[in-house]
Amino acid sequence: MRPMSIGLIATLALAIGGGAGYWLAQQAQSGPAPTPEQRKALYWYDPMYPQQHFSEPGKSPFMDMPLVAKYADGTQDQAEPAVQITTGIQQNLGVRLTTVAQGRLERTLQVSGVLAFDERDFSVLQARTAGFVDRTYGRATGDIVAKGAPLADVLTPEWSGLQEEYLAVRRLGDGELQAAARQRLLLAGMPAELIERVARIGKVQNLVTLLAPSAGVIQTLDLRPGMSVVPGATLARINGVANVWLEAAVPEAQAQGLHEGQAVQAHLPAYPGEAVPGKLTALLADANPQSRTLRLRIELPNPDGRLRPGMSAQVVLHPAGQTDTTLLVPAEAVIRTGKRDLVMLAEDQGRFRPVEVVLGQESGGQVAVLQGLHSGQRVVTSGQFLIDSEASLKGIEAMTTQESPPAPALPALHEADGRIVQIEGNQLTIAHGPFLTLGMPGMTMTFPVSDPTLIVGLKLGQRIRFGVRERDEGMVIEQINALESQP
Repeated sequence: MRPMSIGLIATLALAIGGGAGYWLAQQAQSGPAPTPEQRKALYWYDPMYPQQHFSEPGKSPFMDMPLVAKYADGTQDQAEPAVQITTGIQQNLGVRLTTVAQGRLERTLQVSGVLAFDERDFSVLQARTAGFVDRTYGRATGDIVAKGAPLADVLTPEWSGLQEEYLAVRRLGDGELQAAARQRLLLAGMPAELIERVARIGKVQNLVTLLAPSAGVIQTLDLRPGMSVVPGATLARINGVANVWLEAAVPEAQAQGLHEGQAVQAHLPAYPGEAVPGKLTALLADANPQSRTLRLRIELPNPDGRLRPGMSAQVVLHPAGQTDTTLLVPAEAVIRTGKRDLVMLAEDQGRFRPVEVVLGQESGGQVAVLQGLHSGQRVVTSGQFLIDSEASLKGIEAMTTQESPPAPALPALHEADGRIVQIEGNQLTIAHGPFLTLGMPGMTMTFPVSDPTLIVGLKLGQRIRFGVRERDEGMVIEQINALESQP
């Protein structure tokens, strides 16, 4: 028996050894599992320029580094490609979301400029005949003069001869000849006041006093004792100061809603705390092609002369607002590429995708969305650039406005009556009655409010009727109506 047992054991050992050897041989033939380097790459790219794809490996044409291979992601939904980020990673990245909502865009523009003279309020003093300056009155450029203030006495030989002829005709007593002689003096450029003085005194007036034609600031003055003047020469220019102009520039994209006659408020560093009322008098016809701005002309009254040309001023403009509500998102949520505008749309299960949008006016950190989004959708307001970079690495193209999905169906709005117990930040604690559509009995609960403006004007103990809608964060108040107090 013992020799037979030893032989059987030997036979079994040979059989087991042969089976193990066959298994190892099969494993050696099949080889190890493919490594990432052995998988088929979708394309190669430079991490610094992920938008550029290459069909073969090699060296980057942009940076001194080899191209990196991009492999297929088996977990990605090929039907609807998106970037998927877990909740924990979203918190680490500081990703913040906001809900696209309807609202009115209240626009306010602040522009700066420099005060200038009113170019419509100026007068020019010119010589009407040849003569010689006999005397000046000490005026200089920059002086403020009143209307009729004397500027210089000029000796006018040509006018002296005409005056003698006029006085001789008057002595004849012929009315027609007298009228003709007076008309000749007017055609020679003699002021009517001077003709009346010659007729009243009956003597030739050799010296003519030149007077300021209007009140204001002397801009130019070309009068010196002893100098000769020729007809048509400009002797003085005077600008009025009853009003001053302020020319400012606004971006052409924000000029919509501005119109002539619109009221404005100006603030000057020279007079802190004071607001100077004025009006927009003109939107100038030309635009600046370099800065893409339009020029505005604003008129400010200056009855006491405190506003001096050359002073700086800041003006607050209130363009005509929109009469209808529109979709609004924070301006920080928009990724501006120069060719188009994108937002990162947040979906369920931590999925994000870029969407192209068409923007309208912007004001107060909010921008109107004309196409590309629907009310109730959520977009990323912080961390969107990191998600967009990851989308570029995955080759995810932005959804265009023509491909925008239909508006998602919003959950039902449930309404109930209640009394405000506490107002804390953006939350309301309400002792409410039953929600009939939810089958929820009355109780005291704390609800977040979707729009902080809904809380404005509410008071503790006030009775309201409010509507809530179910969201990811729970029941959120979206509608509040004050109820009349019961007697």
